Amino acid sequence: EIIPFSPFADEPPAPDADAVFLPGGYPELHAAPLAAAARFARGMHAARDRGAAIHGECGGYMVLGGGMVDADGARHAMLGLLDVETSFAQRRLHLGYRHMTPCAPLPWGGAFRGHEFHYATTLGERGDPLFTLRDSMDTDLGTAGLRSGTVTGSFAHIVEPA
Repeated sequence: EIIPFSPFADEPPAPDADAVFLPGGYPELHAAPLAAAARFARGMHAARDRGAAIHGECGGYMVLGGGMVDADGARHAMLGLLDVETSFAQRRLHLGYRHMTPCAPLPWGGAFRGHEFHYATTLGERGDPLFTLRDSMDTDLGTAGLRSGTVTGSFAHIVEPA
């Protein structure tokens, strides 16, 4: 059963959710309200603490991180579920199709095809990487994303199993 909730409206995920998905979007345009969303943050930490699978891609990955710098250079605290800091102030285009291979087994599948399209940059990323990436020309792009317990995320959008 899919139960929607809105971080922008300070809504937490369902308290009995087995999994929580934070999709892409533009959190840098709403960084201050997201940083102030205390009910959402408590609900996400509770989901992590009870072992729910949590995944964020692109904008969702930024929200799972420790902080986000907006276009004006102001830092906003995010959820802190993954040890990543991102910036929209230092913009750089990341664009292309990706072959994504998990660095360790995932409960929800193996290798994937996906894509990246974002301008945010990573200021710091510490922890266990989530994927190794290759582009459409089979060029090795290194590792991407993070995993910490049942929390995972990356800038890459999963499109389909490989």
